[in-house]
Amino acid sequence: MSQPFYFEPMLENPMALDRLDLRFRWGSYGIRVLRCHLTSFPAGTVIDFHHHSEFEFHYIPSGKGKVILDGVTHALQEGMLYVTAPGVSHRQEADEHDKMDELCLHVDFVRLEGSPLDGDAGSESQAWGEAWEIAEADACIKQLSELPHLPAFDRQEAMKCFLVAFEAWRDNQLGQYTIIKQSIIQMLLRTIGAYKADHQGLDLPARDMKSYRYQLAVQFIEDNFRRPLTLEGVAERLQISSRQLQRIFKEQANISFSEYLEQVRLKHVCTELLQTTMTLEKIAEKSGFASSNYLHYVFKKAHGVTPNRYRERLHG
Repeated sequence: MSQPFYFEPMLENPMALDRLDLRFRWGSYGIRVLRCHLTSFPAGTVIDFHHHSEFEFHYIPSGKGKVILDGVTHALQEGMLYVTAPGVSHRQEADEHDKMDELCLHVDFVRLEGSPLDGDAGSESQAWGEAWEIAEADACIKQLSELPHLPAFDRQEAMKCFLVAFEAWRDNQLGQYTIIKQSIIQMLLRTIGAYKADHQGLDLPARDMKSYRYQLAVQFIEDNFRRPLTLEGVAERLQISSRQLQRIFKEQANISFSEYLEQVRLKHVCTELLQTTMTLEKIAEKSGFASSNYLHYVFKKAHGVTPNRYRERLHG
């Protein structure tokens, strides 16, 4: 019993994505999708020699045939792909006795003027990963230009991304534009992977783990200071020892965990004293202090005056 055709859903409307004006920015490149469809060549069909000024990606989901690239004839079969870069002349034939299906991606890469990192927002953009996207897009397009002019097996299943993109459009999925964009990029990256078993990407930035854990701890304290918090409890949330966490606070903030927690709570107390008429008992309860008496003691030690005197000064 033959397996069902994986791309059968696309047969409903195989040219659907061709009707979309798909263009997006990836790094420093604009990518314009000229064609993204499923087609079928009846047995014996010949697509005579031609070339394009853009990149064309050919994937064979079923059937067989052959392609002539640089004067060399290569057999095509199910699960194969090949890339024709700008100016590469090629001739394709379906088998004499068997039709050949093809998924075709035809894209134009346009180098855009100006980088997303230019201008006042450059450093902020870099912090959010644009520099890495630029570098990866540059590396991808460079490697695409260097691929050999011969077929390869779709080892990384690039062609499956066609169905992902099609179904996002067909079902009008939330974020369909983003899904289609990511599908196109995945096709490009996975196609390179079909030719280069050992192709490597960039070394992504590594975190300073002490700073990272400190930021996680600080955020957790900011979010939960009203609750009973302990050094041991927060350390457990970060999956490190309490000794490690204490050392991190000493190195990153030059104070202990408990001192930092107390500062956060007192900052909230000052806000409540300024903006509300709540009693000290209620403020202590809302701010994570065990009692109003303890809050009174800690507040005077930190600010040199009692909470009530602090409030009187502010409203005086």
